[in-house]
Amino acid sequence: MRSVEEQLQTVIDTAVAPEPIRVALTDALGLRCAEEIVATRQVPGFAQAAVDGFAVRAVDVGGTAGLRRRAPEPDEDDGEETRAPQPAPDRALPVVGEVPAGSQKPLRLQPRQAVRVATGAPLPTLADAVLPLEWTDRGRKRVTPQRPVRTGDFVRKPGDDIQPGDVAVRQGTVFGPAQIGLAAAAGRDKVLVYPRPRVTVMSYGLELVDLERDPGLGQVFDIASYAVAAAAEEAGAEVQRAGIINAEPRRMRETIAGYVDKSECIIITGAVGGSGAAAIQDILRESGEIDTTRVAMHPGSVQGFGVLGDERIPVFLLPSNPVSALVIAEMIVRPLIRRSFGAPTTKRQTVRARSLRQIESIEGRRGFIRARLMRDSESGEYLVEPLSVLEAGPTHLLAGFAEANAMIHLPEGAVQVRPGDEVAVEFMRQRS
Repeated sequence: MRSVEEQLQTVIDTAVAPEPIRVALTDALGLRCAEEIVATRQVPGFAQAAVDGFAVRAVDVGGTAGLRRRAPEPDEDDGEETRAPQPAPDRALPVVGEVPAGSQKPLRLQPRQAVRVATGAPLPTLADAVLPLEWTDRGRKRVTPQRPVRTGDFVRKPGDDIQPGDVAVRQGTVFGPAQIGLAAAAGRDKVLVYPRPRVTVMSYGLELVDLERDPGLGQVFDIASYAVAAAAEEAGAEVQRAGIINAEPRRMRETIAGYVDKSECIIITGAVGGSGAAAIQDILRESGEIDTTRVAMHPGSVQGFGVLGDERIPVFLLPSNPVSALVIAEMIVRPLIRRSFGAPTTKRQTVRARSLRQIESIEGRRGFIRARLMRDSESGEYLVEPLSVLEAGPTHLLAGFAEANAMIHLPEGAVQVRPGDEVAVEFMRQRS
């Protein structure tokens, strides 16, 4: 029996990464950047207003010295109270123009003048600050400042966001909304990316029927291929589900060969676990190397892995049991997809948590138990509730898996975990 680490290393070593391709920026979301995107121009390219207001010279509205104020005057009702200081009337500035966003008409500001500007509008020549509307009396012909501004206040200077030579998006970064915006700011409408690895999922088994048919006696729905295809897509792959490939040997051989030519990975559910799978394993061995050595893990010890064709495309043989297939997909298949995708790490985050229940495991095998991870609101420590077979019952195995947001990892020597014991827990996709 092979260890989980040995199996995983064998799998990772065969990862096939698609060649980088150039795509439109609008199609890059979620893909990994395959180049270093460097800005060739500054952003913004001109001094622009950061808020709606008036472009002014800071010195004309008080600058760092502040506005001149009238001397406080006693209130008529109470000689001790004073009115709020008011701007001196001679601080009012004539409004000599208006500049909207996108204006290409140059304006020049003279001393002791103001120009009305919209957010994003270019600043007139000699203006060094913007006086926000809220800091004025909003005058149309003459505006009275109510607070001073300093040079540079409420102004986006040329190159504030990006300077020529700045790295806008680093190689290996996944394009999210911010990265798309940065690439756009760098003037790039096309970018070089690592495409999602193409994964083909198919199923084998004389007992399987697809969902559009009613199962007869001895027949069951093909569940595993749907679940595994979704897991592969969640890992970052471009997935095509080929369906059930039951047929005579020559046709199966042709079908598999056709998908080998257009895939970076192939997954076949139902291809291990019982004598019925021998037929498809023999066909696979004709065009590649297949190893069905059991792996020291539970569930999922029965599995197979190999390579097909001259390009040595990885192929996974998974059981038809959907829970076992999903555990293998998470622990063995997902790391290969992540590596093919160019991800810097193939592992999810792992934490230590206290188990709320007793857990039984099989000696000599790495245990993977679906679980619900929580956090104590008072202590802040992680707590984990195993969703075990004993709790849900055989008919609800997959339903229990759907409730899980984490996976407990038990070492080969851990036969029993008592309530309160610490265990290693891997974060999985959160349920919304």
